[in-house]
Amino acid sequence: MLDIKLVRENPELVKENIRKKFQDSKLVLVDEVVALDTEYRTIRKKADDLRAKRNSDSKQIGMLLKEGKKAEAQAVKEGVANIGKEIADIEKREVELEEEIRKRMLVIPNIIDASVPIGKDDSENVEIEQFGTKREIDFEIPYHTDIMEKLNGIDLDSARKTSGNGFYYLTGDIARLHSAILSYARDFMIDKGFTYVIPPFMIRSDVVTGVMSFAEMENMMYKIEGEDLYLIGTSEHSMIGRFIDTIIPEEKLPYTLTSYSPCFRKEVGAHGIEERGVYRVHQFEKQVMIVVCRPEESMEWYEKMWKFSVELFLSMDIPVRTLECCSGDLADLKVKSCDIEAWSPRQQKYSEVCSCSNLGDAQARRLKIRVEGKDGNKYLAHTLNNTVVAPPRMLIAFLENNLNADGSVNIPVALRPYMGGKEKITG
Repeated sequence: MLDIKLVRENPELVKENIRKKFQDSKLVLVDEVVALDTEYRTIRKKADDLRAKRNSDSKQIGMLLKEGKKAEAQAVKEGVANIGKEIADIEKREVELEEEIRKRMLVIPNIIDASVPIGKDDSENVEIEQFGTKREIDFEIPYHTDIMEKLNGIDLDSARKTSGNGFYYLTGDIARLHSAILSYARDFMIDKGFTYVIPPFMIRSDVVTGVMSFAEMENMMYKIEGEDLYLIGTSEHSMIGRFIDTIIPEEKLPYTLTSYSPCFRKEVGAHGIEERGVYRVHQFEKQVMIVVCRPEESMEWYEKMWKFSVELFLSMDIPVRTLECCSGDLADLKVKSCDIEAWSPRQQKYSEVCSCSNLGDAQARRLKIRVEGKDGNKYLAHTLNNTVVAPPRMLIAFLENNLNADGSVNIPVALRPYMGGKEKITG
């Protein structure tokens, strides 16, 4: 959410940002906010003036009574009562205006960074750099679930009976690999100086609206019936929500946190849940990294965070590339974002495995996450997040890049301690 002062003083800048994101239908919101804000400030001043008059007149009543002027005091008292009614009406309108302004402000997109490429959708994202060496493979790589089934590592048929499409049973060494990767990712981030956290897996609606846009919420979140609770789609939600309505002493920043959680997503509007795959599913597990920092440090942390992802995937012998998200592909709260995509030898293309985002002060403004400087002044923090790993999706890239012709799968050196010393999965 933007600063209302920015919309008020520079509406054309806000409109130009909306155009860059190809959301022209939202342009009218800027004019509506400006008009509502003008009315709000006008009636608020009127209310302040009336309160001042009420205080002055109230003092006059006492003086008149002391002077024995009961009739005059009564007339003033009636005037004070009328002022009170007028103030009450204005205060009611103030609340209405605040709600109308906030409703629109929550939909107006954040100002994107000047470095973000302009484009309509993800087809216009820009490759930044490729990392790692792609293996020369002289055998046909099967579909990822076929690899898993040959290794007795997945049961999709039973999952469809118990839960429907988009769910799975992982078994044996594939299940162990899944957990090993999460444990390795956890320790990798701890070694980078991040504090490990296991957060709540359900959050209240005020946290949901604080961390994401309405469109994301509608397409992602599962609501708990009869309660003000939602299942998280990523632990970033509850991790940032942890700081709701707090004032952080500046010397405690940055907070560098890494968290584990199961994740639940409706995937409404997605390309469809695969019947025989685990690329897009309703339930998965994820390790993420979160940073809460001073505004002047956020771009530095953004660079560090996506580089951590690249380093982690290369340590598992998975080539990756970074892809700069264009303006039209950025979620409304994001200032800048890039995807880390893993190489698929079977498809001969890259697929997303991580997403690193700088949200500026958008989440902090919604959730009232403030920092108190050494001089006593308060300002909004900046928040960032990035995927560390999200199996089972990333298992696709892992299996394809570590597969042998005989169907066995190599275990990279970094993962062997988490797999009981195993060098291969052989089924």
